[in-house]
Amino acid sequence: MRRTELDPSAGPGAAFGVQLRRSREALGLSQVTFGKQIGYSDTFISCVERATRNPSYDFAVKSDKALLTGGTLELMWWSLRHKALLEGFPEYAAQEAKAAEIRHFELGIIPGLLQTPEYAKAFAMAAVRRGSVTKEEAEERLEFLASRQRRLERADGPLLHVVLDEGAIRRPVGGPAVMRRQFRRIEELSERPNVTIQIAPFSLAEELPFSKTVTLLTLADRSVLAYSECQLRGFLEREVKTARSWERAYHHLQVEALSKGATLEVLRKA
Repeated sequence: MRRTELDPSAGPGAAFGVQLRRSREALGLSQVTFGKQIGYSDTFISCVERATRNPSYDFAVKSDKALLTGGTLELMWWSLRHKALLEGFPEYAAQEAKAAEIRHFELGIIPGLLQTPEYAKAFAMAAVRRGSVTKEEAEERLEFLASRQRRLERADGPLLHVVLDEGAIRRPVGGPAVMRRQFRRIEELSERPNVTIQIAPFSLAEELPFSKTVTLLTLADRSVLAYSECQLRGFLEREVKTARSWERAYHHLQVEALSKGATLEVLRKA
């Protein structure tokens, strides 16, 4: 039987299926053998790989363990639970799960990958009070964020470069105690060899190259994807010209932003 070749950009389900198939075949496992290892039928595995059935959370976790994918499939599973997420974000999250390098600039708030649970919860509950999301959706967002953060804990986690707008550390989210714990968290993360964190001070003024939050993902094949958001949805940009333009702007931003030492000094005085 001729197998179905999926386009991973077709959606989160297709991206999950492609990643599952590639990981399984990289270990030389048939669907039957793999199914016996994780307790699922080869028919179900085939359906998941063709994106005709959605995987369960249990399936994603067991597959991660059997295929040595280090949490990537679990993270991609969360992107399938897209109801609670900003439109367009699941597609980004599926690519983030595979990225070798993440470069991020954030305006106004601490980026999700750096947030403490208390800081993240303060934002999530504010959205509930505004009626933007339900409590259940807010809880799903927090669980999804935690799964994204866990990838940074792995030995083979991605390189992460973050430039924070100074406004992110001046905005007292959740109160003084929450902010103190958040600053300590940033200090702890900055000590990791795969993490670089800088502050873009207010003094950059008009030299700040971005007027919105942006992310650049470098994949294993060295291709670069660009991502940004508006109030209602996120946009994953695959156009090479756009990605290169943002890369140039990001390089400028890193040069102009505070050094690691100066950044930590600002955090300690905040």
